[in-house]
Amino acid sequence: MEVEIISRETIKPWSSTPYHLRTHKLSLLDQFHLHHRMYIPIILFYSSTSSESPRKSSFQLKESLSKTLTHFYPFAGRVRDSFTIECNDEGVIYIEAQVASDMSIVLKEPGMDLLLQLLPCDLGETLPESSARDQVMLAIQVNFFACGGMAICASVSHVVADASAAASFVKSWAAIACGADRIDGVIYDCASLFPPQDLSDYWKDVSKNLNMLTPEGNLVTKRFLFDGANIAALRKKIGNGQCFYHPSRFEAVSALIWSAMIATATKNNDQTFARASVTVNLRRRMNPPLPQQCIGNIVHMTTSEQLTVNKLNLNSLAGKIHECIRKVDDDYVRELHADNAYINIVRSAVEGFNKDLMFGFTSWCRFPFYETDFGWGKPIWLGTALRFNRAAFFLDTRDGEGIEAWITLTQEEMAKLEQDPDILAHASFKPSC
Repeated sequence: MEVEIISRETIKPWSSTPYHLRTHKLSLLDQFHLHHRMYIPIILFYSSTSSESPRKSSFQLKESLSKTLTHFYPFAGRVRDSFTIECNDEGVIYIEAQVASDMSIVLKEPGMDLLLQLLPCDLGETLPESSARDQVMLAIQVNFFACGGMAICASVSHVVADASAAASFVKSWAAIACGADRIDGVIYDCASLFPPQDLSDYWKDVSKNLNMLTPEGNLVTKRFLFDGANIAALRKKIGNGQCFYHPSRFEAVSALIWSAMIATATKNNDQTFARASVTVNLRRRMNPPLPQQCIGNIVHMTTSEQLTVNKLNLNSLAGKIHECIRKVDDDYVRELHADNAYINIVRSAVEGFNKDLMFGFTSWCRFPFYETDFGWGKPIWLGTALRFNRAAFFLDTRDGEGIEAWITLTQEEMAKLEQDPDILAHASFKPSC
């Protein structure tokens, strides 16, 4: 697929950020992303419309982006130090690209190699602090396909946003493009809830383990589709087993994948323990709840207890995932940060990828990506190129009933996963969009 960059410019906020707002405090949860330049890529695909020319669409996107940045002003700033973002209105990168192929080449069989070509920047690399200060907080690439379709990629720095905040940004951008003039609840002082700390010793300890999390070399990422009917059957199967509750879509699919991952990883491996980590959005779990659209990293990586792999079944795995999510409430989070235990929790989780069979699960389901209408209709598909070793990212299907799971494993483990009987019974491989 041939992608040609046709323009590159900097978009600044529509109006200058007031002086008293020019320093944005980072929380402890934000600080964990300072030394690893990681972006959260959101790729929204739109079908061709006869009413909008590329030039008109581009003007509308750039003007509305500038207006949106007045509300998300830290996105237009730069890292000042380990504790703050300088909201200096330096702006964000905006790239336009022409794709010689039709959009169908991507939608027919979406693959990571194709999606990476639509991104405006590399997803992540370890950086010295001086270089981190020069990195943009947001980069946009608008890809115009030969068929008239369009793919808008927003890559948001993980320093200022988690996936929920990135979803709120693109939703707000689209709303402003359609005429909205006010976006509330974007900025919240998370540093008061999660006070920042000096993490220099932490980075010395965990930097050697970060390579385990980054897909390189022998690792491969593939997409598995679980449609609504298969998920409903799976939930019913688990709910009628030894679990005393009806599992959610996320819990049911996570348990299925976790079970298959354990089976693939232990056949030629003498490790006997397994854990699962689940990323939990804290906005609705705090008391009082935080604004759903506020920026920052307001998530907690909760981990299951260490389990002996030869005593596991699908029902027990679903129960363990349910338990590790349910324990994350306001009291739990505040106690964790009150005694500075959180850093040790994260350090232990990173080290666990080396010691135990640790698998990670992150869900973007129920985020309003498929409602992102810039004025020419809703997206026909959502993609991302975010990935980690031994991890699964969940996205909604367009109908909101199914789940697309992007899973990263070694090539050997992936080959075994694709032959797992439960995966074969419930998932489709290489499905079109």
